[in-house]
Amino acid sequence: MIEVLIVEDDPVAAEAHRAYVERVAGFTVAGVVHSGAEALRFCERTPVDVVLLDFYLPDTHGLTVCRALRAGGRDVDVIAVTSARDLAVIRSAVSVGVVQYLLKPFTFASLRDKLDRYARFREQTVGTGEVSGQADVDGMLATLRTPDHRALPKGMSGETLQAVTDVLSRASDGLSAAAAADLTGVSRVTARRYLEYLAKNGLAHRKPHYGQVGRPEVRFYPG
Repeated sequence: MIEVLIVEDDPVAAEAHRAYVERVAGFTVAGVVHSGAEALRFCERTPVDVVLLDFYLPDTHGLTVCRALRAGGRDVDVIAVTSARDLAVIRSAVSVGVVQYLLKPFTFASLRDKLDRYARFREQTVGTGEVSGQADVDGMLATLRTPDHRALPKGMSGETLQAVTDVLSRASDGLSAAAAADLTGVSRVTARRYLEYLAKNGLAHRKPHYGQVGRPEVRFYPG
């Protein structure tokens, strides 16, 4: 089994990530922590294979955690799970050895794809032998880097999904499709499609809201 440490400051998101990882064959969650300092302490006392690392932590940046792991000689891989879209951050992530970079919000299918690719990469690089040539090296790296075209259904955009996710995260009393449409500038039909997509992938849940008269309104809540 591949041992995973989840580093995520949001407790709800952390539990969602735990549930996702536990659903992927060959992976198990060794622990869940909520800060960079906790992550480093955990890795000092408990060997893990890969860290699922949020970059925006309450005490430090995820890149600082990566550098500390490398400086401490920790033989652990890192998969970034973050909303950080800055090119400078992405370049730095590559330079400190991040093996996968997954943007929030994401679906279970997207994370499963990253973990499956990582597992195949580990299988190909196990042991102390040698590759036969450049084609083997290229194939191994391609296992990690080949883009996932299944991340969003056809006709859906990452920008709109992010916008709907952002307004949903601030809706403590729930969010209807009509309200989401008003806040994001998309049509009500489009807003409902994105909200239903989030609910289907475990990033939101639906509840009926009973008003004064008529049919109950469906509202969506984070997580």
